[in-house]
Amino acid sequence: MNFSHILLEIVSIIASVRTHTIGPAFTPQMTMESPMDLISMALLGVLIVISPGADFVLVLKNSLNRGRQAGILTAVGISLAICVHIGYSMLGISYLISQNEWLYRLVRYAGSAYLIYLGIKSVLFSNPSLDAEAASEKAIKGYQYLAEGFLCNVLNPKTMLFFLSIFSQVISPDASSHQLTVLYGIYMVLLHGLWFCAVAMLFTSDFLQARLRSVRTVLNKVCGTGLVAFGTLLAIKA
Repeated sequence: MNFSHILLEIVSIIASVRTHTIGPAFTPQMTMESPMDLISMALLGVLIVISPGADFVLVLKNSLNRGRQAGILTAVGISLAICVHIGYSMLGISYLISQNEWLYRLVRYAGSAYLIYLGIKSVLFSNPSLDAEAASEKAIKGYQYLAEGFLCNVLNPKTMLFFLSIFSQVISPDASSHQLTVLYGIYMVLLHGLWFCAVAMLFTSDFLQARLRSVRTVLNKVCGTGLVAFGTLLAIKA
C-alpha cells in the first residue's frame, strides 16, 4: 500500500495548502464538507482500488482458471472484507491493533502465510490445461472463492492501516459527518466490488479467452508467483 500512502500524502498537502497551515504537526481533517473534499476523497478511492495488488492477482487467477463465476465470487469476498475494515476503523479497533506490535505482527504473518499458500497452490497444484468453462462446470464451490477473496483482503494489515488513515480524515465529532462517513464507506465497498467484477468479466470475455488460452499456463504461474511475492514482502517488510 505504499502507493496508497503516497496518494494520501498528496491529499493531505492539498488540504494543507487550502488552509495555509503547512507544518510538521499539521494533520488535515477532511470532513467532506466542501465539493473539493468530496472530489479529492472520491478520486483517492478510485486510484486506490485500481492500483495492482494481491486482490487483483487473485481475481485474475481465479477468473482465468475457474471462469467468470469464480472471479465474481472472489470480488464479492473482497467487498465483504472491505466492510470489515470500514467497520473496525470507525470503531477504532484498527488503531488498537496498529499500536500493539505483537497483534499487528500476528495479523501480518497470518496474511503473509495465506498469500504464500494461495500462490504455491496456484503454481504447483492447479490444472491450467482445463478450459475455464469446463472447470466451472465441475461444481464450483462458491464459498471457496468467496472465502479466498475475503481472507486475502481482510488479513492484509496494510489495507487495515490504509482505512484507518482514510477514516481519520473523514470522521469528525460532528454528528452530521457520520452520515457522510457511512456513505463514503458504502462508496468504497461498491467501488471494490464493481472494479473487481469488471476485471473478472473482462478476462473471461470470449475475445480475451481465445487469445489467452495458449498462454494460460504461463499466466497461472505468473499469478501464483505474484501472490508468493506479495506474501513474502508483507512478511519481511517492517
